[in-house]
Amino acid sequence: MDRWLIWLLPSSIFAYSLLADHLNGEQWGVWLNLSADRLIIAGAFAAVSFLADLAWRTSTDKWPLHKRHFAIFGIMSLFLSVAALFEMQTDSYSADYWLPRVAGIVIGLCIGSFPMLFGSRAASHGWRAGNNARPDASRPLLVVADPHWGTDLVGLHEATFAHPDADWLFLGDVFDVWLGIKGFETDAQRNFLWWVSERRRTGHWVGLWLGNREYFLDDIADKFDFIGEGTGGRLSTEPFIFEHGDLINTKDWKYRFWNLLSRSMPVWVFAKVTPPIIGAKLCSWLEKKLLTTNQENKTSFPMVEFQKAIDAEGAEFFIVGHFHCLKEADKGMSVPWAHEGQMLLWQNGEFRLVGGPTGSA
Repeated sequence: MDRWLIWLLPSSIFAYSLLADHLNGEQWGVWLNLSADRLIIAGAFAAVSFLADLAWRTSTDKWPLHKRHFAIFGIMSLFLSVAALFEMQTDSYSADYWLPRVAGIVIGLCIGSFPMLFGSRAASHGWRAGNNARPDASRPLLVVADPHWGTDLVGLHEATFAHPDADWLFLGDVFDVWLGIKGFETDAQRNFLWWVSERRRTGHWVGLWLGNREYFLDDIADKFDFIGEGTGGRLSTEPFIFEHGDLINTKDWKYRFWNLLSRSMPVWVFAKVTPPIIGAKLCSWLEKKLLTTNQENKTSFPMVEFQKAIDAEGAEFFIVGHFHCLKEADKGMSVPWAHEGQMLLWQNGEFRLVGGPTGSA
């Protein structure tokens, strides 16, 4: 079935919900009191926004959650505004008119994210952009996880000189905090993007898969050959699947809730309107607060959940970062953190550790 057909259902419901407003409470052939009328209107708009979000994310993987929700909310609000202009009732601009409709839109968008909150590993909840095919798959590929750089790009230039022909894939948490909002960039982040541009200028492929310390980097997606977020990352020229690893533990609903909240439309809008000097201090404060939270899910490696993710992906190899340690299970590997220069080299169909205190040059 053509993907555009999935839009017919939310479009039909939305058209009906607008038409139903003109029935003065007589809907589905039953005369309803005001409270029930509000609930039905809210439910109709919740269904529309939920189905629109579902249609959107299953039709394209180019839109991150915050922009997808912003577009749906904006489009539906525009339709409501146009409908209100032609509404003959006197309450078209009252709270009674707007509250159930706006509440329904928000509820529907939240419901669409529930599967992610409760452990879904569907790749459609994430996004990706660019070219996931390396031009020359025979080149070595350096996989870098969790550098957590602050002011210095520890180990990056040394690895560049040691492996001048390599392509690069970063598995997230490149900096302590990286907010892709204009005005929030640091000198170290500007230096890193300059390094990326130089690698690409000399014909090397550079990819970035976002972790739990990157937020709203879709506006700088064109700086990389390939960029993405969520689960199910893959290169068309390689036999492995990758992700950051923060979504491996499907039982950690506290983190999954924070992951959704911190990447939501309201937080994005707030970051857009917040002066950078205030936003930078707020980010620093949040980072310090989060270091001591949810400790029960940070002190041990979720081997059972890791194996389930390996089985679910079904790839020849499955690699993640996030856990700052080397762990292997079946066809999966957790990559050590690169803060001390340790990285994973993919070459001739095999992985091996390079750099750092335990890796070779």
